[in-house]
Amino acid sequence: MKIPFVSFLPLEHELDANLREAFERVYKRSWYIEGVENESFEKMFAEYCGTNYCVGVGNGLDALMLLLKALGVKEGDQVIIPSNTYIATALAVTYIGAKPIFVEPDIRTFNIDPNRIEAAITDKTKAIIPVHLYGQPCHMEAIMEIANKYNLFVVEDCAQAHGAIYKGKKIGSFGDAAGFSFYPGKNLGALGDAGAVVTQNKELSDKVRAFGNYGSDFKYHHIYKGNNSRLDELQAAFLSAKLPSLEKVNENRRLIAQKYNEGINNIKVIKPYVIEGAVSVYHIYGIRSQKRAELEKFLNDAGIGTNKHYPIPIHMQECYKDLGYKQGDFPIAEEISATELSLPMFYGMTDEEVQYVIEKINEF
Repeated sequence: MKIPFVSFLPLEHELDANLREAFERVYKRSWYIEGVENESFEKMFAEYCGTNYCVGVGNGLDALMLLLKALGVKEGDQVIIPSNTYIATALAVTYIGAKPIFVEPDIRTFNIDPNRIEAAITDKTKAIIPVHLYGQPCHMEAIMEIANKYNLFVVEDCAQAHGAIYKGKKIGSFGDAAGFSFYPGKNLGALGDAGAVVTQNKELSDKVRAFGNYGSDFKYHHIYKGNNSRLDELQAAFLSAKLPSLEKVNENRRLIAQKYNEGINNIKVIKPYVIEGAVSVYHIYGIRSQKRAELEKFLNDAGIGTNKHYPIPIHMQECYKDLGYKQGDFPIAEEISATELSLPMFYGMTDEEVQYVIEKINEF
């Protein structure tokens, strides 16, 4: 049996007519930037997240970067981020001239450990970016307590966690604002690059919109030295067509994860851990194994696609050698990088496919 790591086809087949209609709607209108499709999606997504405002932007990295700029984080400031995350979280901090300060995760959840945050705070710290990695909500209650104690901004990185819930609230609605990615592989994915910012704060929303539109509040009037990062009409239309299916997609992923959780029984494998009060959306189902290389080859040879998130931690990346870190400085992030293996997880996986993955892992 051949099972890809990810496939978009089941959902796109279901939504084929809606996606084609969305394209035709935009094409016939012949309006491609900052039009009614963007306005409509922003309203829908803000309502979905439980926030007052949404601003469509070009991608998830820009969402975080524009938010930090709008919050006034600047060169010389420090921003706390997890030591294990996709590099975009760090790049958003770097792009505005601030310094990313890495804090180790909880080895069970892969998310930033609130118990380690306070030790990293200095008089230069301006914000915390908790990343809801793999669709697993962070411990937002503890993080918000720390942020309030030290008067720090909280920018949630929700790039992998559309629709995840913590203590009855959607993630993205806890901090000052949140950034989302709609990269095609996300639980809510566009058909190209796209992103969004959500917030309860109108002033912050307006600033983000201006920063993403060349710093302009109205045509040819520029109040900031801005960027060009806007959600185009076509991607907004596609996202509007897909958003109504997001809860169904997330529930399907949870059911697959439940089958994995119940079926995988191999002492060489550590399964994901979900904190109390959290409802994960399992963007990634990441296991850990001290025999990752052997397990990966075994599964690949059996026709099962896998991935590694992420095999080189940020502090060991060539582009961040200027920070002066060395191997061993963040042992938990390094341990995760060396042992994590992502299993097939996508909407529309059949019971037979899921069972085949389980059987092969248990055979290893």
